Amino acid sequence: MKKQGRAPHYKLRRYTVLAVFMLAVAGLLWRALDMQVLNQAFFQKQGDARHLRVVKIPAYRGDIYDRNGEPLAISTPVDSVWVHPGELMAAKKRIAELARLLSIKPGILLKKVERNARREFMYVRRHIQPDLGKKVRALELPGVYLQREYKRYYPAGEVTSHVLGFSNVDDRGQEGLELAYDEWLTGVEGAKRIVRDRLGRAVDDVERLKAAEPGKTINLSIDRRLQYLSYRALKSAVKEHRAIAGSLVLMDVHSGEVLAMVNQPSFNANDRSQLKPGVYRNRAVTDVFEPGSIMKPFTIAAALETGRWHPKDNVHTSPGYYRVQGNLIKDMRNYGKINLGEIILKSSNVGISKVALSMDQEQQLGMYAKFGFGVDTSSGFPGERSGNLRRDNLSDFERATMSFGYSISVTPIQLARAYSSLAADGVIHPVSFLMLDKNKKIEGEQITSKKTARQIRRMMERVVSAEGTAPKAQIANYRVAGKTGTVHKYISGGYAKDRYLSFFAGMAPASNPKLVMVVILDEPRNGKYFGGQVAAPVFSKVMSGALRLLDIPPDNLKVVSGKKMQGNNA
Repeated sequence: MKKQGRAPHYKLRRYTVLAVFMLAVAGLLWRALDMQVLNQAFFQKQGDARHLRVVKIPAYRGDIYDRNGEPLAISTPVDSVWVHPGELMAAKKRIAELARLLSIKPGILLKKVERNARREFMYVRRHIQPDLGKKVRALELPGVYLQREYKRYYPAGEVTSHVLGFSNVDDRGQEGLELAYDEWLTGVEGAKRIVRDRLGRAVDDVERLKAAEPGKTINLSIDRRLQYLSYRALKSAVKEHRAIAGSLVLMDVHSGEVLAMVNQPSFNANDRSQLKPGVYRNRAVTDVFEPGSIMKPFTIAAALETGRWHPKDNVHTSPGYYRVQGNLIKDMRNYGKINLGEIILKSSNVGISKVALSMDQEQQLGMYAKFGFGVDTSSGFPGERSGNLRRDNLSDFERATMSFGYSISVTPIQLARAYSSLAADGVIHPVSFLMLDKNKKIEGEQITSKKTARQIRRMMERVVSAEGTAPKAQIANYRVAGKTGTVHKYISGGYAKDRYLSFFAGMAPASNPKLVMVVILDEPRNGKYFGGQVAAPVFSKVMSGALRLLDIPPDNLKVVSGKKMQGNNA
């Protein structure tokens, strides 16, 4: 009787277990149906959200080359380390390992991670070498990721830094030509979908959504060989004469292309600790100054263009000084009666003042404007200054001082452009930092007659002779034309008695000029300060090398008994 009473109990238990099992199977089947059929898109999206990511494909910034294809600025691949602070806190005890690997104090990194624990993104270190990036990845820390980026590298270092400028950590131009042509150089980022593992590492590319577009490559007008030559010569001169600064601009006469441009002191854009305001400004385009006697050829050009003056016309400079509206203008000594060419040769302030005041104000100042003073050079260089050329309400004394380079301010690149127009038979060109197409005619504006430009050049050749102020600008086998300038430096309260700016501007070969150069030394302090003493030798050294590097034939070889012999500018 007892056995029969137990049977229903066991049977009920069996049915109960079977029912539970069937319900579980049904639940699993329903869940599978729900996930795989009814709500497949939703669950697929949720899965993708945990393992698929859309990431950016960094765009390669365009390279910069010189006119001969030599690299001046290139981008190299680097890694940047970033973290998800919340995820990294799960391995809080291992943060010190990451810090030591990246040369960061562990305590500082830990505090930074804790402070940003609610954020999802935080940079730890930007632009590390790929080898170091591999070591970071090998730590397998949760929430630590690598991002491929590009870092700008400048092969010529400080030799080209003032021209090129630099880009920031995000590879965007900040100064110089990197900034001027940033839109050209900056590429367009792409995008791709990837699969990440549990540590957030990319394990497979699923789909390329958009290809990255690299930035454009540009070729500058700069010749790296001439840039090195100019840099060494200027740096040596600044050091020798204990000058506080210096600038040099070398241009192609017939195209307006800048072949070399250097400044001292310089900086190395590869070392970001050197990127300090004031050091990286390009003095050749941003700094203005009174040019002194280097302006005299332009005043003579204005006089010749009136048709009332001729090169052999005389000016009386006795007794060596000239009073204008109660102000005294003086020469180094009494030159007596001298012609226009001798005014430039002897750099007579009295003579040039009398020539200037013989003209109408518009004839004088209008010619200065035609030579490009008072406006920028159209170079497009960031921060370029236009200088100052007043044309209204000027007194006779101001006009007189303008004629020998005071009461007017210019930049080195403006001077180089103005002298290029004298070298190009009176044609002035826009300044270009990009290499121009040699097969296309380069248009310029005729601002003086060919005759006037050639007459001025012949006058300036005498400046470089033994009797002139710049015999140290001579170049063996080449004729040279140029002009010196030395001015008292303007300071608060007036002109300093013992602080000078020293200049030389010249061209070669003088018979058919190809190159023009302007050299400036700011406050030479070793006892020599005249432009012919400190700036002219720099011109000679750089121009001599440039003429040979560019295979420009000599124009001053004398022939004696069938043999060519070295000539000179005397």
